[in-house]
Amino acid sequence: MRTSLRLLITLVVVALAVAAGIWLWHYYLYTPWTRDGRVGADVVTISPDVSGWVESLAVEDAERVEHGQVLFKLDTARYQAAVEKAEAEVANRQAKLELRRHEESRRNRLSNRAISTEEREVARIDTRLAEAELAKARAQLQEARLDMERTTATAPAAGHILNLQLAQGDYVSRGDRVMALVKTDSFYVIGYFEETKMTRIDLGDPARVLLMNGDTELTGHVSGIARGIADDNQRLDAQLLPQVEPTFNWVRLAQRIPVRITLDDIPDDLLLSAGMSASIRILDDAPQE
Repeated sequence: MRTSLRLLITLVVVALAVAAGIWLWHYYLYTPWTRDGRVGADVVTISPDVSGWVESLAVEDAERVEHGQVLFKLDTARYQAAVEKAEAEVANRQAKLELRRHEESRRNRLSNRAISTEEREVARIDTRLAEAELAKARAQLQEARLDMERTTATAPAAGHILNLQLAQGDYVSRGDRVMALVKTDSFYVIGYFEETKMTRIDLGDPARVLLMNGDTELTGHVSGIARGIADDNQRLDAQLLPQVEPTFNWVRLAQRIPVRITLDDIPDDLLLSAGMSASIRILDDAPQE
């Protein structure tokens, strides 16, 4: 009896070990999960639309800002002078247009004996030219006022300032990148899944995200699957010929496909930073309601 019991226990243990091995094999090879996940967010690069000296800087690095909040102001003296010059040009063109209209009206009242048809046509064309010059001057005035307005840079969205590269008194040129803005409520997770697991991932599938930071678990759903990744064999040489690798590795590693996970609910007290590590598991193939 003891020998039979020991044999039975041994067979049960072996069966459990085999079942556990099969389950682990299936889980690691085919279950859609990955530890290669990264937290991402929408990042806006802040650049001045005009050039000038930084008159005042209203934010600090890593500071939270609201939509429309002033970030920095540039010196406005040159742009104010440009606005006044454009306003004077508009007034000048307006006066010239009135003069041309007066001349056209006066010539139209004269008889054919006093003025020729050609002179009337010239007066009409001069009026049209004056109208065009006035429209051009008004457009230049609008552009000058826009430049004046853009000397004050405001936050395009709510978020946190990152990598501030600006100080009061600096001179910045149009288009220079001076800071980044990580938008609030724009966080998502990108998981890099092995291609062998992609057949079990569909848009809308619910997902669980486990952050490495404090083992925090979040819920989300699949909102996007990448349709392409880089191929080293597609690199071209100077003659535009593909550089195909001459060797073949017997151990072939599955390519990883980026899958975007939209987070359903983010706790208010949770600190998220773009680039944080995460593990992701796709729960099933059923679309999320």
